[in-house]
Amino acid sequence: MLVNLLDIVIKDTVNVVDSAKAAIVSLKEQFKEDPSGVLSDLGNQAISFGIKVLIALLIYIIGAWIIRRIKKILHKVFTKKGTDKTIATFVTSLVSITLTVLLIIITVSQLGINTTSLAALLAAGGMAIGMALSGTVQNFAGGIMLLIFKPFKAGDYIKALGHEGFVTEVNIVSTKIRAFDNSIIVLPNGALSSGNIDNFSHNPTHRCSWTVNVSYGSDPDKVREILLGMFKGDDRILDSTTPGIPDPTVNLTALKDSTIEFTLRAWVKTDDYWPVLLQYNEELYKKLPAGGVSFAFPQMDVFIKNKD
Repeated sequence: MLVNLLDIVIKDTVNVVDSAKAAIVSLKEQFKEDPSGVLSDLGNQAISFGIKVLIALLIYIIGAWIIRRIKKILHKVFTKKGTDKTIATFVTSLVSITLTVLLIIITVSQLGINTTSLAALLAAGGMAIGMALSGTVQNFAGGIMLLIFKPFKAGDYIKALGHEGFVTEVNIVSTKIRAFDNSIIVLPNGALSSGNIDNFSHNPTHRCSWTVNVSYGSDPDKVREILLGMFKGDDRILDSTTPGIPDPTVNLTALKDSTIEFTLRAWVKTDDYWPVLLQYNEELYKKLPAGGVSFAFPQMDVFIKNKD
């Protein structure tokens, strides 16, 4: 396809050159036969061409004014929606360049110049660039999808493509997240927009869960009392007084080979999730042994039978 377009451009260029040569030869012959008539025709053609030039200039001026208005409207829309500056700038520039190219083609065609070759050349160049930047184009399309559907924004804590961290920047081809070790991870928008995204910051509340394994023989009521008692006086732990939030719960979730498994669940505000989760990991380690409940560990009973 690309080769065919280039062939068309070359053939059209050759035809234009041949036509120009033939016109010059014809003009010389006419000038020898009737100089005054040729000069009169040239004057009329000059006036006609001048009118076309004025019309073309008028079209370009009006078109340039319309393009500037469109850029201002896009800027206002992006500012109102709080769109990332990088994305807003890129989209605005893309629209401006596309409209400017179309305006130039329309202006040139008004002068009577055949724009077929120009359009074919632009198409060939566009195909070549698109083939060379296929991955970038995919990431660009992914960035547009993220911009439209907004599964996350800067500052959200997300987990995607095997990485997790706080979103620091969303640009047109990639998204940057900051991991807990302060490293910056760059994720391509193409894969990100088509993959699974876990956004921990999307909702104002989040549920914390702790899994505790205690030894057989432990009193379930005592375990429940110790676990729920840890939360007394902690305003970060939400309860049924908050609309739509249940009270903290402790459930015996599994009877394993060597352990009894309890699961402690409590709701907190999203900003308090990590501080609460990490703090009560340590509290569990301290409170249960202090209350007489021992943690379980793998064990095996071996029975030896004496044949005698």
